[in-house]
Amino acid sequence: MKQITYLKAINEAVDEEMQRDPMVFIMGEDVRAWGAPLGEFQGLWNKYGDMRVLDTPIAERGIMGSAIGAAETGLRPIAHIMFAEFLGVCWSEILNPLCKLRYMTGGKVTLPVTIMTPSGAGISAAGEHSSCLDGMLMGIVGLKVVVPSTPYDAKGLLKTAIRDDNPVIVIMHKKLLTSGLNGQIPEDEYTVPFGQADVKREGSDVTVVATLLMVHRALNAAEQLAKEGISVEVIDPRTLVPLDEEMILKSVKKTRRLVIMNEEPFTGGSAADISAMVNEKAFGQLAAPVKRVSAPDTPVPFSPALEKLWMPDEDDLITAVKEVLKA
Repeated sequence: MKQITYLKAINEAVDEEMQRDPMVFIMGEDVRAWGAPLGEFQGLWNKYGDMRVLDTPIAERGIMGSAIGAAETGLRPIAHIMFAEFLGVCWSEILNPLCKLRYMTGGKVTLPVTIMTPSGAGISAAGEHSSCLDGMLMGIVGLKVVVPSTPYDAKGLLKTAIRDDNPVIVIMHKKLLTSGLNGQIPEDEYTVPFGQADVKREGSDVTVVATLLMVHRALNAAEQLAKEGISVEVIDPRTLVPLDEEMILKSVKKTRRLVIMNEEPFTGGSAADISAMVNEKAFGQLAAPVKRVSAPDTPVPFSPALEKLWMPDEDDLITAVKEVLKA
């Protein structure tokens, strides 16, 4: 095993897949000299050259349209969208040809496109560079949604995404990319399969399902609650599409209480889908209503003080856990 940062894990995954398969290439804004604004691809332009690391104009529709065309001809593009909000510029390309052509051609056309995009607040990047759109992306039929929270998961899931013959979006939280978060990964090559959640901490009193940065805040909260004798099980879905319903339901049936923590707006976020699934399939096992700890239904503030207040944190989760235990 070796110790590695979340950012380096992303970089290694892309590097290894570009070495393994000459059809893999990167395209996006500032991906050459900068290696993308947060450094995901640093050093890869020098290693692979102009033909496999392509700087594009500031035109997300062009990036996505070109990626779709390249994938149709047998290439395996990694389309980097600088910030998650900019997916809105190429929404039509994602919603229609990218995610529907394989179905509409009866499988004759494959679309092995990996979209990579940073999301999330915490670095004072303001309203148009800080949102989490996971729930919206879950609603696009045909798109796999990957949300790695650790270096191990980031590398293994990204390698799986690049090898997939279907469209996959890999969402990387900006705080995880920039904080120097470390974790252990194997020295040897490995992948992480889609649709297999991970129990980050075992517990017996309350199940907490959390994603991305919120996984770490949930683990911190669980540590604090343990000092009060409250045992919290923390589950990281790792992929929202496909979602490991079986593991979530197994945990909920054990603890009989569920809190879902994410950084998306309260309305329309992935927590709403997970809550609905549990209520439909395990309502009889619940000892308390499902609670959601999410962000407010507002844009992300630029002010660092307001941004900190806006983001869900350990105190919010601790309050929610104690409320479901009292119910």
